[in-house]
Amino acid sequence: MKANQIFSEMKDETAAGVFQYLRDEERPVYGAALSTLATNRKLRPVFVQKKSVPDQIQWLVKNIRMNGANEVAENVLQIWLLKGKSKLLISFLDGVGIEHDGEGAAEDIPDEFDAKKLQSTVDELLKEYDAETVKIYLHMFQMQRRGGWKEISDVIEGNPDLQFSSTAAQEPAKAEA
Repeated sequence: MKANQIFSEMKDETAAGVFQYLRDEERPVYGAALSTLATNRKLRPVFVQKKSVPDQIQWLVKNIRMNGANEVAENVLQIWLLKGKSKLLISFLDGVGIEHDGEGAAEDIPDEFDAKKLQSTVDELLKEYDAETVKIYLHMFQMQRRGGWKEISDVIEGNPDLQFSSTAAQEPAKAEA
């Protein structure tokens, strides 16, 4: 699954919340995403910037779901997770025993996970955090390695709360100007 497809599958409120977080806390990332998505649509960024903030965010959500927006979507989700959801990332990494920088970034990720430790960690995350956020994180984590990790795939397949529907992978997202 690609990052733009993750945006297509997440609730509109969550997607809007991602952009609201970026607008409030990571303005350069918000501006770069807006500018890139506008340029991808052959629009001048000022066209979008003139909209009210809620309309800007609605426009961003619609356009980040497009097939051509995967790179921007991946960057946006990575920043949102690393900066805005670092406690979740730290909890996951600590739970599965991966050393990290204390802010949720890790360099040495194992080739395999202890299935019981992974399941226990994910169960704890689901008790402490919003299930949709955990789902987004696990799917983004899987993107760090071609084909992901079998153990994480098994955990996702075993819990409907962690699954996205298969339609996002098959149908291109549509957006409006």
